Amino acid sequence: MSAILHDRFINRMTLGRWVLFAVLGLFVLYYLTPFYVMTITSLKSLDEIRDGAFMGLPQSVTFDAWGKAWNTACVGIQCDGLKGYFWNSVRMAIPAVLISTLIGAINGYALTKWRFPGANLIFALMLFGCFIPFQVVIMPMARLLGLMGLAGSIPGLVLVHVVYGIGFTTLFFRNFFITVPDELVKAATMDGAGFMTIFWRILLPISLPTVVVTVIWQFTQIWNDFLFGVSFSAGGGQPITVALNNIVNSSTGVKEYNLDMAAAIIAGLPTLLVYVVAGRYFVRGLTAGSVKG
Repeated sequence: MSAILHDRFINRMTLGRWVLFAVLGLFVLYYLTPFYVMTITSLKSLDEIRDGAFMGLPQSVTFDAWGKAWNTACVGIQCDGLKGYFWNSVRMAIPAVLISTLIGAINGYALTKWRFPGANLIFALMLFGCFIPFQVVIMPMARLLGLMGLAGSIPGLVLVHVVYGIGFTTLFFRNFFITVPDELVKAATMDGAGFMTIFWRILLPISLPTVVVTVIWQFTQIWNDFLFGVSFSAGGGQPITVALNNIVNSSTGVKEYNLDMAAAIIAGLPTLLVYVVAGRYFVRGLTAGSVKG
């Protein structure tokens, strides 16, 4: 009797797994369908887009739209494609990610292992800053950038993203460092290690999963940002998201859907590659600070 019940239990578990896999597969198809449509549309000619099936594969694959989007698509009054704006985003995102990650790591370390009067209040204020809407800071930030001589420049955008990202990066590292035993820091202090020595040689190397999470989070937020980019940049110094918006909305005459789709994929490829390369560390890093001890 027990064997029969056991077999029924195993069969139900197997059926439940297949149902779960089927549901997950449907969700995968649902979320990948837009990317599939974008990809096949970017590989079609305009004539085939007008005459062919919406979901059908291209009868004749062409990369003309990709070349035009990268080199010759008109962005506003300029027709130099996304190439220059792509590198603007690279020059903006990489320094902003590195600086905000480093400052967040130092903040998290100081708030957990070198506690001082008012540490909890400072952390609460930084955390509060994470929930301030972007629109609230546009006017004061524009005024500040003007006074500093950074208005309409890539260094100005770097400063904006660093300031706005410090709250998040501090939160990530603080949640991880609080799980590290205080005895480790005390032992290093007794051996003569100072503040930065402990940080660089002990805590930072063991926080690699949190570093990956922070880098992915910051890079995604900064690369995909449109509001700050359109508010604090001008002309040829705009990031790729602003240039993409200009391409999509500046088409004259026949709407070039293949060009729009190719440009959108080019703009989204860096964040996709970041997740593909480092995505397996993302969940591990998110849960690194979930249990203390």
